[in-house]
Amino acid sequence: MHLNQFFVIGINYKKTDVSIRGQFAINADQYNALLQKANDQEIREIFVLSTCNRTEVYALAPSSAVLIQLLCSETEGTVDIFKELCYIKQGQEAVEHMFSVGAGLDSQILGDYEIVGQMKLAVKFSREKGFIGSFMERLFNTVLQASKEIKNQTALSGGTVSVAFAAIQFLKENVADITDKKIVLLGTGKIGKNTCKNLVDYLHTRNITLINRTQEKALELASELKLQTASIDELDQQVADADIIIVATNAEVPVITKASLINSNKKVLIDLSIPNNIESSAKELSHISLVNVDDLAKINDATLQKRINEVPKAKAIIKKFMNEFYEWNCMRKYAPVLRALKEKLHGLHTCSLFLSSFEYDEISEPDSEYIQKVVNNMAIKMRRQHTPGCNYIQAINDYIAQPVLA
Repeated sequence: MHLNQFFVIGINYKKTDVSIRGQFAINADQYNALLQKANDQEIREIFVLSTCNRTEVYALAPSSAVLIQLLCSETEGTVDIFKELCYIKQGQEAVEHMFSVGAGLDSQILGDYEIVGQMKLAVKFSREKGFIGSFMERLFNTVLQASKEIKNQTALSGGTVSVAFAAIQFLKENVADITDKKIVLLGTGKIGKNTCKNLVDYLHTRNITLINRTQEKALELASELKLQTASIDELDQQVADADIIIVATNAEVPVITKASLINSNKKVLIDLSIPNNIESSAKELSHISLVNVDDLAKINDATLQKRINEVPKAKAIIKKFMNEFYEWNCMRKYAPVLRALKEKLHGLHTCSLFLSSFEYDEISEPDSEYIQKVVNNMAIKMRRQHTPGCNYIQAINDYIAQPVLA
């Protein structure tokens, strides 16, 4: 496998807003259908990373065009729109991009470590369907190692900068006497759960009602944090009564519309969903304050400058692990030669030319440890000199020259 067969195609927050990214978001059913189509096109290694800030396809493929067609066949967005706004990376540039994403260097909020968990889930889904081979497995594991070392040895992810925390910052700056306000949180998945805990921890309020389509999840979180819940059937009434509404769902269409808010009291709405799950035109209403993930990403924090100062350290760690991956990938092409050498060295003890150099009772059994040492030495020379033929002959000579007498 040549490294230039590795592609990343994607869109992210840098050139697209929430509405555009929502057109290319991939849910589990779409992901599954996409993998089935990939199989039909004989793409054997692929995974799709779809988050609130990006949709990216990582794959070994004959071309980027194949991957663009594949992605857009399962999205609302078209090929033309995607091509206009996307980025395409190949070979080493694609590898570097994956490392940057995994480290949080490419996140909308620098150092956002949640992306690692999202990447793990994306790879796991693809692996379970049989689409993660040796190349992608090794690359992904090396990215995880780099990400872990960056987290442990730098302050790139230190402090409390994330979309979930930015929502709290927004409320602190824009809502007075928040403990007196009724908050409705719709959606208790990972982002909703993190936001809910931040509300309790940083704003010291428990005047929060949780709503989730699967009510058991809402009940579980409510029990943990001592909050109240309501069923999805009560959504309209809960929205009407709320002062603050936070939506962290993954519905394909808005769950709260402008029409439902026209005659409401003054409200603050925060939409953490991709695509938007609160109708964006609701912000046209004078009594409605509405922000989404793009708006929240602009909220700065004192922690951000500290994170920026950690970027050179993170890049140095990434470089180290990238080089390890490139060495592994380079040696893959020599694997057949190294296997052949190992078999040949073991086979020398049955070779009449080799045996004729010694008295029969002087020949010891093959020394497996020494054979492996010879193979390893050859691997090192091949990595440095890229001359497998010459090194193959030299390795056999090295082995013959060893003390073979019993």
